[in-house]
Amino acid sequence: MPPSSYSFRNHLVESLTRIKRPDVPLRVAIRNTAAVVLPLGIGMATGHTAIGLGIGAGALDTMFSDQPGPYRQRIARLLLASLAAGLASLCGFLIGDQLLPMLLATLATGFLGGLLVVFGTDIARVGMTSMILLVITAAEPIPSPVEAIAASALIFAGGLLLALFSVAAWPLQRYWPERNALAEVYRGLAALARQASHDDADAPALTDAMTTLQQTLLGRHRAHGRAMEAFGVLLELAERIRLELVAMSEAHAAPGANALLRADVARVLQGVAEALDAGESPSRAMHALQTLQASQEALLGDETTHRSMAAHFHALSGQLAAAVRNANWAGSRGEERAAAAETRLPRALRGSATWATLRANFTMRSVAFRHALRCAACLSLTLLVSRLWQLPHGYWLPMTAAIVLRPDFAATFNFGLLRVVGTVLGLLLTTVLLYVTPDAPWAHLTLMGLLCVAFRYLASAHYGIAVATLTGTVVILLSFEGVGSGAAVMDRVINTVLGSGMALLAYVVWPTWERSRARAALSAMLSAYADYLAALALPGQRDVHRETRTAARTARTNAQASLERMRVEPATPPALFDLASALFANGNRLARTAMSFEALLDERDTLPEHEATCRFIGSAADATHAIADALRERRAPDALPDLRTMQRELALRLAASDAHGNADLLARISDRLADNVNTLAHVTGRSPQLTALDDRHSPAGHVA
Repeated sequence: MPPSSYSFRNHLVESLTRIKRPDVPLRVAIRNTAAVVLPLGIGMATGHTAIGLGIGAGALDTMFSDQPGPYRQRIARLLLASLAAGLASLCGFLIGDQLLPMLLATLATGFLGGLLVVFGTDIARVGMTSMILLVITAAEPIPSPVEAIAASALIFAGGLLLALFSVAAWPLQRYWPERNALAEVYRGLAALARQASHDDADAPALTDAMTTLQQTLLGRHRAHGRAMEAFGVLLELAERIRLELVAMSEAHAAPGANALLRADVARVLQGVAEALDAGESPSRAMHALQTLQASQEALLGDETTHRSMAAHFHALSGQLAAAVRNANWAGSRGEERAAAAETRLPRALRGSATWATLRANFTMRSVAFRHALRCAACLSLTLLVSRLWQLPHGYWLPMTAAIVLRPDFAATFNFGLLRVVGTVLGLLLTTVLLYVTPDAPWAHLTLMGLLCVAFRYLASAHYGIAVATLTGTVVILLSFEGVGSGAAVMDRVINTVLGSGMALLAYVVWPTWERSRARAALSAMLSAYADYLAALALPGQRDVHRETRTAARTARTNAQASLERMRVEPATPPALFDLASALFANGNRLARTAMSFEALLDERDTLPEHEATCRFIGSAADATHAIADALRERRAPDALPDLRTMQRELALRLAASDAHGNADLLARISDRLADNVNTLAHVTGRSPQLTALDDRHSPAGHVA
């Protein structure tokens, strides 16, 4: 975890220099750009440049809704974005020259668009696109309703064209998104198998990848067909393999044999990933599996030694064999798979009903509601300023505010800073490129296409660099409408600075500091861990184990995001952040221990003192629940079960059993569990001392 003390200088440098690996495939950037460039090129060739501009602008404004996922989910998301873009454009065209109706429209659009953050990032982009298109089209009002409808229809058509390009490969690669998500997880499992050691304080591996995979395979927009049954089996096998790998890290016997076998396991998993990626037979994985089985027989043939490690490797070998078989049946050529029972999406990942979710967030306690109010006020105020000051290309002012303003301080600051820096860089970049490029429409169109590809590809890697390329894209696009490139860029710089500053000011005037919410996120994480432990105390409840494990993973992701936001907020007390970090790190240790228990408990037929072990885990669950309640209520934990005494008694019973291998491993893991829970109790016991710090640094009038 990075240092806890806030430094504006460090935050500034980190925002400007941090470059992530692009997560957008180049083919996606190219197809999105094609939806922007081709209509304009055809329009220029046929003498209908204005029509091409309208369609290209619609595609440009909706391209970020083209996100990974099942084809059905992708088309639904793009249709929603296209419809919202068309309706917002129609409103802007019709009332753009009327200040009071436009202010009412920005209030409504800003509030509704901001509230959409409750449904996640993808849907929130739809709200942001609506805000942007409303203020852009309002700058060029069309008095005639018929012409306004025609113009907004072109923007809607641009979104539809982008959607068409996005799902064009559907008939040819029906299961490509599902195979890709599975391959990502199996590659991660291969990396986990190669990992010689791990830091217990880190979050267990594959948290985000497993969540994405479950949403892809089991979500509301999942694909259907017999191949999906093989995918479901591969998902469940990935969960089991992950648990075995975590549990095997606890087996410290025979490190040389352990390393050799784990290397063979990694090769099998890597072969499965490659087969899923290519949609081909997993021949390499089959060969690696044969090698693993031979090595296993040679190294672990005598099960009287290293019995616990042998049991785990035998279980893992069977799971890998099943994964190879199902990888061979999975994909568009796997329709012969026999029918199987359908797996449902874990409850923790199922979305609530739309209206119920919105109603639950109509309160000042909701971060989304407060963000919606900020968006409505900021969008309307920036529009009013641009109209009253009669700023040239003034729609860039509210447009920038809509893009920059986010639900948290760190994102608002970063997007504002990078948008200003990126715009200035874009000014220089566009000036140089237009100077060296031949002064011909087709040369400019080619240049715009290259800049658009760069923008789409780099947006997730470094927003400032992406904005620089976007500046060039928009300036060249406007040049086809007769807007001079130099004036357009300079006006954009001025309005971008003002819009970013006003968005940040809106957040500072009425903030929602993360430090007032982190305690609740950490408490929810510990409660989810307690539920997971309670489920493990119930023998033979695999479905319940899976549900509670997924809920714990989701809660851990939320807590981690909360800590990261708190870290980059000004005036966060270092002691408060250190407490939160300690709780999160020790929670990760508890999660790893619980996963190790789950892998062992599945072998209950050969597990010594199974009932006593489950009672001990149940007591640990009760203690963790009590700790979570104390953290949420800002008090020291009440008297907890004496886990240390219970663990010693369990260890004595295990030592007297015949199954020495598993007994020793159970004794070690139960000792870790007692230590994990007691450490969490000790850390939480310090939290009431920080309540004054928490309250003192929260903004006046804030409702936590």
